[in-house]
Amino acid sequence: MPKGPRGEKRPADVIGAAVKVMRIATGQETEELAPISPGAALGKLGGEARARNLTAEQRREQAKNAAAKRWERT
Repeated sequence: MPKGPRGEKRPADVIGAAVKVMRIATGQETEELAPISPGAALGKLGGEARARNLTAEQRREQAKNAAAKRWERT
């Protein structure tokens, strides 16, 4: 069975997937999501703390560097 973007199980055929989405939207079924790993949760906290400590100039410089690297690959 294929998995969605967050690890949820979805039917492989188009009609079955549409029926599942409809049932989730109307509340007839609940969606089974994979739990977030402890490492991912701590990584998110660290990234938020790092972003709070950066100045606007530092964020701008990092964004410029990241954009340059993305464009460099093409």
